[in-house]
Amino acid sequence: MNIKQGEVGLKEIIQVFIKLGIIGFGGPAAHIAMMREEVVVKRKWMDEQHFLDLLGATNLIPGPNSTEMAIHIGYDKAGWKGLIIAGLCFILPAVLLTGVLAYFYKNFGELPQVQPFIYGVKPAIIAIILGAIFPLAKKSIKSSFLAFIGGIVLVASLLGANEIILMFGAGFFAYVVFYINITKRSTLQSILPLTFLFSIQNTLFSTTNMQLFWIFLKIGAILYGSGYVLFAFLDTELVQTGLLTRQQLIDAIAVGQFTPGPVFSSVTFIGFQINGISGAILSTIAIFIPSFILVALLNPLMKKLRNSKGLSAFLDAVNVTSIALIIAVCLTMTKDIITNWQSIIIALLSGIVVFKFKKINSAFIVLGGALLGYLLF
Repeated sequence: MNIKQGEVGLKEIIQVFIKLGIIGFGGPAAHIAMMREEVVVKRKWMDEQHFLDLLGATNLIPGPNSTEMAIHIGYDKAGWKGLIIAGLCFILPAVLLTGVLAYFYKNFGELPQVQPFIYGVKPAIIAIILGAIFPLAKKSIKSSFLAFIGGIVLVASLLGANEIILMFGAGFFAYVVFYINITKRSTLQSILPLTFLFSIQNTLFSTTNMQLFWIFLKIGAILYGSGYVLFAFLDTELVQTGLLTRQQLIDAIAVGQFTPGPVFSSVTFIGFQINGISGAILSTIAIFIPSFILVALLNPLMKKLRNSKGLSAFLDAVNVTSIALIIAVCLTMTKDIITNWQSIIIALLSGIVVFKFKKINSAFIVLGGALLGYLLF
């Protein structure tokens, strides 16, 4: 039996998302796989279908997908307190670690040598993603029509098509087909308000800090796709305007790759380089706060979407598109990561553990991959 809203304690939410924030290597696809293991398989907080619906919802709004998924789950299980706590617990471990790395980088000009461990983590992450994606794919493909949509989206994504066009295109295509096949009228009678008010009153805020705040607030409010798209925006907003050097941006990307949690935590590193700890804090708040607001607006509408037959068809298409996009990411990761015998061994061993010993926590798979990476590389 699935646990209803209000039946999950805040202590449990803190435990789950602090852990996910600490072990969440590998980017959004890996984070979502780990969340599924925790909240669907292990704790039975929700069923596969509702998890899929929330995953689809995160792809419909801008911002970091895995962070928004954490916020959705927290809100779904414990209301407003859960929304805030789940989001913060998932974000803070990465932000704190990134802040420490930013301090050492600014004062000593280099980053710690952690690459051998990351070499092992990445192949293990692929196995974790595949272990989660198969049951989700099975649940999302409810008909040959949805399988057709998923296949088209997968091919188009691998060919470089824009994921937002694919997401909304698939949804609207399914809605039109439903409308043609079913003569009943189905209209959307709610509009998402996208305007919010956020004011800051602190005389210590410098001009540079306020510039950083508005840059990252804008990016957090309009950026679709995975966190890796973030770096193209940063190049335009910061490097080309002279606030950041290209080398600093490259090093920020490296930090985002080898720290756990959301890739958006790289913004903490960047803010620190530009204006110290105050710049890091304001930049971090600005990039993440739109996600909290957008999830709070969208989450209450999910049941209404599912209860409408026409909009349910739209949501089903969005769900299968989400799965197809994750598979495309996984295939791309495999091509880039599985490049030698060491990574093949780690990926195969991790895959055996994931599929044969399903009750083993993904944290141990990540740690095992890191240890093998250190020993083999």
